[in-house]
Amino acid sequence: MTLHISELYGKKVISNTGHWVGEVGEVILDVERGEVSHLLLGKVSAKSGDMMKELIKNSVEYNKVRKVSETIVVSASK
Repeated sequence: MTLHISELYGKKVISNTGHWVGEVGEVILDVERGEVSHLLLGKVSAKSGDMMKELIKNSVEYNKVRKVSETIVVSASK
């Protein structure tokens, strides 16, 4: 199955236990590996003091994704 990165933007993210996690605002790529690394939930302000800390706090590792359909289902542990 082929999935375009643009299809992920705006999708709602829930845990496999049914809890709201967030909504995809950005997709972070690992260019060296040629794969999606993280889903960023919402937008991170460029004015943020520690950008890396904000990225980690507001993202889900893509390897936690269990299903992509109308919503994205991720493993409960973040």
